[in-house]
Amino acid sequence: MAQLAILCPGQGRQHPRMFDVLGLSSNAHTLLEHWSMPERLSMPLDMILANETLLFSNRLAQPLIVAATLSVWEKLKHELPAPTVVLGYSVGELSAYAVAGAIAPAATLMLADIRAQLMDASAQSSPPQALLAVTGLDLMRISDTAARAGLSVAIETGHDSAVVGGLQEEVQNYAVQLAQEGIRTVMLPVGVASHTPLMNAAVAPFLEALGKHRLSDPTIPVVSGLTGATIRNRDEASRTLARQISETIRWKDCMDTCAETGITVALELGPGGALARMLHGAHPHIECRSIDDFRSVDGVVRWIRRHFDQ
Repeated sequence: MAQLAILCPGQGRQHPRMFDVLGLSSNAHTLLEHWSMPERLSMPLDMILANETLLFSNRLAQPLIVAATLSVWEKLKHELPAPTVVLGYSVGELSAYAVAGAIAPAATLMLADIRAQLMDASAQSSPPQALLAVTGLDLMRISDTAARAGLSVAIETGHDSAVVGGLQEEVQNYAVQLAQEGIRTVMLPVGVASHTPLMNAAVAPFLEALGKHRLSDPTIPVVSGLTGATIRNRDEASRTLARQISETIRWKDCMDTCAETGITVALELGPGGALARMLHGAHPHIECRSIDDFRSVDGVVRWIRRHFDQ
């Protein structure tokens, strides 16, 4: 029997055409205005999408990506089979709880905005920070070598891949060291060392913000980025959403949970397509696509229904 997983992305793959699947219709703009998106961004959406510096600034990127994810979900949610699980990568975990009915979209955007501000404040209290993707080295060796370089594993993405974070100078030195060993690295377009201890100062105030918004119990199980286990309780949801700001995301475990749950089809809602590619690479039997693979929402619906009508 076909089972659907919804994937909600984080930063790094946003692009100027990230709302195009919605047709940038008046309905889409009305929806974003209803969620107070213009106030969150403090400037017109079109201006941000046209400026790469703004598009990749942490302060704007987090609420923007959540808005892109949830605006697509609002168009799709009544057209698709009920998801079995929802997964969110980094700030995408906030989006995941909105998809699962635990947070209203407008409140989710407010929380994404608060999260970005708190993380920026943590970053500004230290020298410049950075994140580095490492591929082709055993995960244990990545962890060991990163620790010796004064860095932390931010996200475990596979048996031989991870994202490492820390102070920018140390990250750059680590990248040079790995390049000399023939290991592939890519500096990510993110200016905060999320999911590392450098973000510790943001955790408590974000937990307080979550408490003020009183999440509901999710109606769809959400896979925790911290553990790979499914969460159905609002208190546990709040705790893990706060903790994941400064603790390692175990995305490999999240993908394994998808497979173990019996997922056969996965759809990534936001910009990019990295999560769909990673999941299909880890579990090739799961049919994975991203919203970015389609020209319209109707195309997404036809693809999903084809798999469920078999």
